[in-house]
Formats: sequence, structure tokens, C-alpha cells
Amino acid sequence: MSDCFVCQKHRGEIDVPGGAIYEDELVYASHIVIPEGKPDVYLGTLFVEPKRCVPGFGDLTRAEAERVGLVASRLAAALQASERAEHVYLFVLGAHVPHLHLWLAPRYPGTPREFWGLRLAEWPDAPKGGRAEIAALCERIRSHLHATS
Repeated sequence: MSDCFVCQKHRGEIDVPGGAIYEDELVYASHIVIPEGKPDVYLGTLFVEPKRCVPGFGDLTRAEAERVGLVASRLAAALQASERAEHVYLFVLGAHVPHLHLWLAPRYPGTPREFWGLRLAEWPDAPKGGRAEIAALCERIRSHLHATS
């Protein structure tokens, strides 16, 4: 039993707004969690995580890597279709949590170029929301995944 934040999330010990968007025996995908003390987050920021606690992409088994890649691809397509993202960034940062987690971050139409990439959430007009908006977005993504499976 790991006390890592991601492992705790997978075990249901951390509240995940919108719940799991996708989950199977290898992978868990969800919306970013609202940090304590903040009212909202950048909408559409999704995580894809292996269930097994591994620190890096190179530590995945072939089956895990295939599933992580497939789920990330399907979620990116869902963000483009249901949320009208004009681009979906994929980041693997991992400096603060030693459990691999891929970030999918949609760039919405009208995002000024100076806020592209890692600065999306800094845009003053960025789409942000709390629990209700996250839950609605997650339901749209799940519906898209179901319709295209």
C-alpha cells in the first residue's frame, strides 16, 4: 500500500471531482483535482495514470504503455470533439509526485499565443470551473468515449 497521492486517488481516498472518466485494471483517468484553498481549476485538464505505482514512462510494461497511450489518444479526441479544443497538449512532468501521470491539457479557441503550452491556465479568460463544471465536462467526455468505443 503506497501513500503516494496518485495511489490514494485510485483507492478512493482522495475526492476526485467528476469521478473516474476511465478505469480498468491497468489505467485510471480523471480530471485534475481542485487544490485545497482554490475555488476552481483549468477545465479539461485530464490525467492518465497507470494503476501500478511507477515513476516514469520507461518503467511501464508493454501492456501498460499500450493502454496508457490508447486512453490518452481517446481522451484527446474526446476533448477535441466534445469541448472543441483546437489542440491537446500532452505533458509528462512528474517532479512533485513519483507516480507517472500524463497531463492532457486542451487549448481552447481564442487562447492567445503567449499562453500556449504550459501557460494555459495563466490566461485571464481561460475556462475555469469548480466541482459542477468539472462533473459536467467529465460526463461529456465519458459520453463521447462510450459513443466511439
